[in-house]
Amino acid sequence: MTHLKRPLRQVGRTDRDLVRRSAALPRTRADDVLTALSRSANKSRLWWGVAAVLAVRKGTPRRAALRGVAAIAGASAVANLAGKPLFPRRRPAAEEVPEHRRLVRRPTSSSFPSGHSASAAAFTTAVAMEFPAAGLAIAPLAAAVAYSRVHTGVHWPSDVGAGALIGIGIAGATRHWWPLQTGQPAETAHRAEAPLMHDGEDMLALVNPKSGVDGQDPTEDVRYAWPKATIVYPDPSTDIRTQLADEIRVRQGSVRALGVAGGDGTVAAVASVAAEHELPLALIPAGTLNHFARDVGVRSVEDADEATEDGKAVGIDLGEVEVSGGAGDARRWFVNTASLGGYPEMVRIRERLQQRHPKWPSAALAMARSLRHARPLPVRLNGSETSVWLIFVGNGTYSPKGFAPSSRPALDTGMLDVRYLRADLPYSRARFILAVVTNSLHASHVYRQYDLPELDVELLDGNRRVATDGEVGPLGNRFVFRSRPSALAIYRR
Repeated sequence: MTHLKRPLRQVGRTDRDLVRRSAALPRTRADDVLTALSRSANKSRLWWGVAAVLAVRKGTPRRAALRGVAAIAGASAVANLAGKPLFPRRRPAAEEVPEHRRLVRRPTSSSFPSGHSASAAAFTTAVAMEFPAAGLAIAPLAAAVAYSRVHTGVHWPSDVGAGALIGIGIAGATRHWWPLQTGQPAETAHRAEAPLMHDGEDMLALVNPKSGVDGQDPTEDVRYAWPKATIVYPDPSTDIRTQLADEIRVRQGSVRALGVAGGDGTVAAVASVAAEHELPLALIPAGTLNHFARDVGVRSVEDADEATEDGKAVGIDLGEVEVSGGAGDARRWFVNTASLGGYPEMVRIRERLQQRHPKWPSAALAMARSLRHARPLPVRLNGSETSVWLIFVGNGTYSPKGFAPSSRPALDTGMLDVRYLRADLPYSRARFILAVVTNSLHASHVYRQYDLPELDVELLDGNRRVATDGEVGPLGNRFVFRSRPSALAIYRR
């Protein structure tokens, strides 16, 4: 114990010496700035504001904002709910700093560690992992917030240092559950022949004017990339697949490529037509998340324009599901994922809520409702009977293998990524949540993951709808999922 007290006394002496040196600094306008900055970071309001600014832009800035907010939540919990109760410490006396620097309302909780410093370091580190330039820009602000806690006399320097270490550690820990994206397009060894599309001549391009978070019409992007293309818009009275097939038939062989500007659901519909008619596909990412475009490696209008002008294309695998036992047999292609169970129900609830509420709150509320009221689904999977809560089928093998698959290293595996949550074991949902929190799904008995070329799902209790690429599909009681190698030629630089 004596060996421990000596270092602590040394820290205390160093803290007091640094506080006196800070208090001895002459009065300047920076005093008011630091006091205001310290107050603005109460309850992380400052970082929520920065996150809101970053989230306005899709892609990397939005991912940085989301990771930053997640890191703040973890750092605040560790610092305030664990650190302060376990390591109580008196704050510096108010007389330690000049009166003009003191906060009107001094905090009364334990001084150790600094929650403000933990949140500042967590947010900045997490943002920097996704968006280094933004992290570099925010870093001086975070350092100023951390120092302001000493400058205003509410924390010792060691409190600030400990808080910063907690924040950095928590930000790094987010990668345990949410791996960083590599930014590299998925690999494929499939070759594909595609004609040069000078200015989009002989191209039929479907544009979804309601794509994306803000419903921004991507028509001008299409006209910029492919000024000679024939542009069509979704007809609300018919299915996109039927509409495009009719357009191709009317043009009697004059269409040499299909183009699409929209989200994953729209892209999937056009991709299915391109595959069936053996036409190459050119795409402009214009949706909310653009998972497929990101994996393919088309991230902008410029990427799409260059690829079509050069005639550069690759072959990729597609997923296919044959549905039977409903109103009639049907077939759907999918570029990303398909699912049975809770997800289609969530989509239906979300679409109903979106008539009155924004998309993201509607999606969150729909997920909560669907999970609460979910019922076990008795099924026969490739001949074996079991009961599940939901089934996920990915086109290709996704990473990570645990919860929330987010990317695909390759689009030429000839495999489906099959995952399901068992409902035939006690407390399976609670055990699943615990495994997700502890990142131990690989050892969980209630969660299964396989890479398979084909999956035969037979429902043993009524009919259900399949969801493909976020869109609710046909009703049936038997679903045969297959991987179709090199089914689609797609333009890519």
